[in-house]
Parts: sequence; C-alpha cells; structure tokens
Amino acid sequence: MAEKYVRVRYVKSAIGYSRRQKETIKALGLKRLGDEVIHRATPSILGMCRKVAHLVEYEEIDAPKSGQEGE
Repeated sequence: MAEKYVRVRYVKSAIGYSRRQKETIKALGLKRLGDEVIHRATPSILGMCRKVAHLVEYEEIDAPKSGQEGE
C-alpha cells in the first residue's frame, strides 16, 4: 500500500495566539505566510495540523512530486 502524505500551507498569522500554537507552526516547518510543506501523514503530524487547523490548510495527498518531501 502506498504511503500517504499531507500538504500543509500556512494561511493565517499566529500573532495573538498562544506560544504553543506558534511553536507547532514552527515544528511543522512553516516560517512565513504562504509557506507550504509536505510531510508523511503520521499520527503526530496530523495531530499538529488539527491543533492549528485555524491557521493552516492541509490536505492528504498520495505522493509528493520528487524532491518535495520535508521542505
């Protein structure tokens, strides 16, 4: 069975939100608005996405384009 991946895009500023949420954004590899990263869809990554779902958009995808994972 093929691995699942998740594409995460930073769409709303974390200003005014708790330090933990800002650290979660940073842990996902997002630095500034509009950044987009692709991670393996592990339970920990999906949990982080759910915790900051009001600040990011995320979607599960089948496979990243070559060379994009973990950017």
